Amino acid sequence: MGKGTQLGGNGEKTIAHNSELLFIYDAKMCNPNGDPDDENKPRMDYNRNVNLVSDVRLKRYIRDYLMDYKDETIFVSKVEGETVDATNRLKKLIEGYRAEIEAEENLKDLFEQNKPAEKNLSKHLQWLLSKLTDVRFFGSTMPLKSETGRGASITFTGPIQFNWGYSLNKVTGPMESSTITSTFAGAGEEYSTMGKDYRVDYSVIAFHGIISAKRAENTELTDEDIDLFDDAMINAIPLEATTRSKTGQSPLLYLRVEYNTPEFFAGDFRRYVKIVDKDGDGELSFDDTAKLRSTDDYKLDLTKLREKLEKHKGEIANIYFWKSEDLKINGWELKNGEEWKCEYEENGTKKEKKIQIMELPVPEKES
Repeated sequence: MGKGTQLGGNGEKTIAHNSELLFIYDAKMCNPNGDPDDENKPRMDYNRNVNLVSDVRLKRYIRDYLMDYKDETIFVSKVEGETVDATNRLKKLIEGYRAEIEAEENLKDLFEQNKPAEKNLSKHLQWLLSKLTDVRFFGSTMPLKSETGRGASITFTGPIQFNWGYSLNKVTGPMESSTITSTFAGAGEEYSTMGKDYRVDYSVIAFHGIISAKRAENTELTDEDIDLFDDAMINAIPLEATTRSKTGQSPLLYLRVEYNTPEFFAGDFRRYVKIVDKDGDGELSFDDTAKLRSTDDYKLDLTKLREKLEKHKGEIANIYFWKSEDLKINGWELKNGEEWKCEYEENGTKKEKKIQIMELPVPEKES
């Protein structure tokens, strides 16, 4: 990965290069993202029969995974099972690191009269960012006065951002559902609650995302953080989408293209991904994709995506990928260790570089 130029709060250098992301997963007989304004039905663009998933939903999976499985401290979260506002979340954070704070002379003003003094956190932003993984990833707005004293909050714009996800296939949903009734005992009587259970038959959901090296300077995102993020992209949904309505979702493909500059993005990768029939002979019409029910029914064609990236080889440093064994691909085999050769000119001299294509997780180098 690229070498950064600015030290982050954990002593690592912040990232120096942009990355661009493609993430595809499928959802079978479940509700990928309920719309609270529409009876919690799966989010849909009914004009196009496209299933939608908000970036907030995907980020929630990532945050929960980092908190539950990686023991990371997360700002946008419940505390001890309770929902708290941002101010109280900061107070809880200070209290949780009391021993560390009291051992550091320059942090001691985070307690006043033995109580958390979150108002002083604006003097210790590097320390704050070093503790809050999701803020380094996605940013946040915090109720802290800036050093100039103007305004009532500080906003960190996150270097990692996603568009809303949408289905590559036609989704004619939501599925019809019977009324669900739950009966409980209370005050000597039984009472019941009623509701609907809405789901999609099958949805192949694709997200596009970016990682901005320029924005990373503000949140101190490091290469070490990117390794953690890659891990979360692969593992968050299988381990966190485990409620009754969410079970049935599986990651299929994760692709991260790391550029050799902080000044380039190629654009939304989803435009170059096609669904073809299971024999790979031809692209399925959008209407025909409504019949899909599993990865046994189709292949993803990445021919145009590979061609797109090959046109920008001079801008690419490395390509990282993970692919489910259940997914079949056309047009790009995605082999670990594959190399693309690229010629470029430097100071009037022609040189050659190799772009490495690496399967995640990348093995750690021996020290």
